[in-house]
Amino acid sequence: MSRPAFYALEPGGWRDYVTLLHLPYTAWHLSYVVIGAALVPELEGRRLVAALVAFFLALGIGAHALDELIGRPLRTRIPDGVLIGLAAVSIGAAVAIGIGAALVWTLWLLPFVAVGAFLVLAYNLELFGGRFHTDLWFGLAWGAFPLLTAYLVAAEKLTVESLLAALFAFLTSLVQRALSTPVRRVRRRVVDVTGTVTLTEGAQEEISAETLIAAPERALRLLPVAMISLAAALLALRF
Repeated sequence: MSRPAFYALEPGGWRDYVTLLHLPYTAWHLSYVVIGAALVPELEGRRLVAALVAFFLALGIGAHALDELIGRPLRTRIPDGVLIGLAAVSIGAAVAIGIGAALVWTLWLLPFVAVGAFLVLAYNLELFGGRFHTDLWFGLAWGAFPLLTAYLVAAEKLTVESLLAALFAFLTSLVQRALSTPVRRVRRRVVDVTGTVTLTEGAQEEISAETLIAAPERALRLLPVAMISLAAALLALRF
């Protein structure tokens, strides 16, 4: 495959930084932030904005910069020093926002800030032998955690409905992982695909890299739009 991801642009210059953001997936996981905050009956816009900015910095920029630093999965030409700088500044700013929000709204946020900082480093740098770089931890760190944190920011407490919504975010993140793992393997590691599929009526169809990834990648293109639509509907309900 010519591109390491369907959203990857041609390598070089400003295009590398757009590719680095993983825009469809970043929008998907920021939708969990909106969903979490929008579950609160009376939502303050500034609390939602603070949560969105913090998670965009930590996940959209910081986590993806660290991920690209390990093995260059997106094949960008961004220098290592720039990736390290982007990660340090964005994650540091996200932590600062989290601490500020905790001091202004609820100190219960402080453990969440600490856990978030740990997860973004442990998952994306594959620390501890990759023990935290698994499907389970992806679902927790990229799905359940943003939703619960946003709810806590907005409501200053956790409730049964927030935990049920976190389960939704966890499971849909696992769906993303189940779809994206084989697609990434074909796009980034497979050199050639040969073979045929024989149908019951005897007809044969050629197998190619494109046919292998067509269905899961179509789902990966549609699911971010679906998640954004749900988040927008809940936000419209509140405002």
